[in-house]
Order: sequence, then structure tokens, then C-alpha cells
Amino acid sequence: MRCLLTAVLTLSSSVLMAQATPTAESHVIVVPPDKVTWSPAPNALPPGAKLAVLEGNPFEAGPYTMRLMMPGGYRIPPHSHPGVEHVTVVKGTFKVGMGEKFDPSAITTLPAGTFAALDPGVHHYAEAQGETIIQLHGTGPWAITYVNPMDDPRKPSP
Repeated sequence: MRCLLTAVLTLSSSVLMAQATPTAESHVIVVPPDKVTWSPAPNALPPGAKLAVLEGNPFEAGPYTMRLMMPGGYRIPPHSHPGVEHVTVVKGTFKVGMGEKFDPSAITTLPAGTFAALDPGVHHYAEAQGETIIQLHGTGPWAITYVNPMDDPRKPSP
């Protein structure tokens, strides 16, 4: 019995080690906080935020992971996305409300460490309390549609 148990444990550890050993086909990405590369956020978002793409290309089909850094008071007007939006608050406080109009009295405060997922088409709005970083992941292409077209920063000025 002892020999059988030893053989099973040896085989199990060999299988686990084989699974943990990176191969040429492995997908391994490690981005320490001090190596995150920030750029201005795309013009689909109000000016003032910065974006860092950690994995994939959010604007093409396929999985992506990105972070959005917002200064205190930064607001994103009511909008929706065509895909599920997965949000993790990495730093600061992210305030989110649901609906077609920005209503500060209906905001839910999400402290660092909070995770949220919103279904496609859900109208919501957000505000950063202090410098805030959120991480977004999903399957691209990522897109944003504003409830009020006049809120869309891509719209040319009259």
C-alpha cells in the first residue's frame, strides 16, 4: 500500500510540474505596478484620464485587460458598452450610478478591491473620488455609447 501511495504521489507531482512548466505556447504576462505604461485615454472618453493596456488590444476582437487612471472629480457621463464590462477598483474610490441621467444621489461607492460586472447595454455613469485606477477586462472590441450623443467627446464641436 505504501508503494502504491508513493507511486501515486510521485505521478501526481510530475503531472503538476509538467502543467506548471512554461512552454513555447504559454501565455504569460507579468506587469509590475512600476512597469505599467500610461498613455492618454482614447478620445472616446472625456479628456484627463490615462489608459494602460496590459493584455491584448481592446479595440480588436479578443481578450483584453486595461487600466484607466482618473484624476479626482473625473466623470464619465451615462453610457453603455456592447459587451460585458468587468471592473476591478485597483486604487482610490470609484463612484458608479445606474440610469440614463447623472444623479449624484444614486451613486454607489466602490472602494479599492471592489469587483463589478455590468451586462451589455446597461446604462451607467461614473465619477472618481481622488485619483482612481480601475482595471477593465473583457472580450473586444471595447466600445462606449453615450446615452446623450452631446456627451460624446468624439462629437465635433459646432
